Amino acid sequence: MIEIQEHYSLKSILELIQSDDKICYSPHILQRIKTSVSALSDYLQNGNPAVYGVNTGFGSLQHVRIPDNELEELQRNLLITHAAGTGKPLDTGIVKTMLLLKIINIGKGYSAVRAEVAERLIWHYNNNWIPVVHEQGSLGASGDLAPLSEMCLPLLGLGTLEHPIFGAKSAENVLSENNLKPIPLKPKEALALINGTQFMLAHALQLAEATMKLLEKMPIVAALSADTWLCRQDPFKPELHRIRPHAGQISVAEGILSRLEKSPMQVLPRPAVQDPYSFRCIPQVHGASIDALNHCFSVWETELNSVTDNPNVFAEEKIVLSGGNFHGQPLALTLDYAAMALAELANISERRTYLLISGQRDLPAFLATNPGTDSGYMIAQYTAASIVSKNKQLCTPASVDSIVSSNGQEDHVSMGANAAVKALQVVQNVKEVIAIEWLCANQALSFRNATTFGEAEKLRMQLNPDEHTHIPMHELISRSRVTLFGN
Repeated sequence: MIEIQEHYSLKSILELIQSDDKICYSPHILQRIKTSVSALSDYLQNGNPAVYGVNTGFGSLQHVRIPDNELEELQRNLLITHAAGTGKPLDTGIVKTMLLLKIINIGKGYSAVRAEVAERLIWHYNNNWIPVVHEQGSLGASGDLAPLSEMCLPLLGLGTLEHPIFGAKSAENVLSENNLKPIPLKPKEALALINGTQFMLAHALQLAEATMKLLEKMPIVAALSADTWLCRQDPFKPELHRIRPHAGQISVAEGILSRLEKSPMQVLPRPAVQDPYSFRCIPQVHGASIDALNHCFSVWETELNSVTDNPNVFAEEKIVLSGGNFHGQPLALTLDYAAMALAELANISERRTYLLISGQRDLPAFLATNPGTDSGYMIAQYTAASIVSKNKQLCTPASVDSIVSSNGQEDHVSMGANAAVKALQVVQNVKEVIAIEWLCANQALSFRNATTFGEAEKLRMQLNPDEHTHIPMHELISRSRVTLFGN
């Protein structure tokens, strides 16, 4: 059993998500949660003004004061009416991450959610009974209202749960089979559960994991392409990057140069004084994307350790403050930024693929063993071109959009949920494009009758692209992707 930590890095939260470890609260966090609940109770009993969403209606209905005997009904109705998601169900891995993030958020002690409510969420997490949540419905402003409401419906015995072994069942049946009862929600609890950025952040964390794997393999792929196309080492020399010292640029140049210097092919003559930008500017383009992505990672790590529900209970100060920490703008902007940074990696990769199959530098047209009879890798490049074009459409930023909701009370929204879904599509597309470049670079190498640097040689042994005349191209592309990324 792993205790919830006070602070997480991206690395540590991803390790927890990828593990099968069960989680629990530490005694310190449990005490902090109880203190928060008591502080809200004292605040309400001491004749303080109405507290939004605790003893008032929601959104533009904030002016409606709710009698004390209807406060539990208010919270129950909130979950039921806000569980308005639609579209396809989310991957259960993302929903499980949403649960974890909500559990961490409650544990900060500013939400006034009872321990028994949070521990029921922990039960779902630990036992892999994951709520079915739909992809569409969040504006990314008052938190991810619709998806978080769906995620929390099983607290009331409502909704559907999915298990990796037992499949889908109604929440009512799952609770009954496990001798559990629905939990009536007390003042503020439903609001705390559905206000928050956990849908957006769960997507961002999955995006970060996929991106980190991608960035590990990008220098190997780009260096192999440069090596097989007989590119010069000059653009990667440290003197150039010392005078334009962007961190990503320097790192990429070092990575490419160190690999090229280890390749036996570097003794072959270079056919040109300068190479095209897609090779010559690898440090500048890849480096800019890496710097952009590192900025996004920093924002997501801050969000991971933040409190994003509303209103917030400050026990020591004995106040309850209503603000806007649930607004998804930090995530929306960075998710769009990450998608664009990732898409550029695919854009430049597709151009290298095009050059590899172009019939230049003593390589056959389309890398075909018998051009004409054999189309070789012609259509693999078509596929890459189609994907990068799709990415350009997906990279239209969601965060520049807004739409008025809740009768004008919620008059600016982040659209971060849409940005999150699009960004995940982009990173999967980039993996396909990079896999195609890897496939073509390996096929080009087979015509050189030479070997390359060690990392590429080890991966090449798993690929064997020379079989392309016997295997459908889509299977070769899939094999290339699995060789690089494992999925």
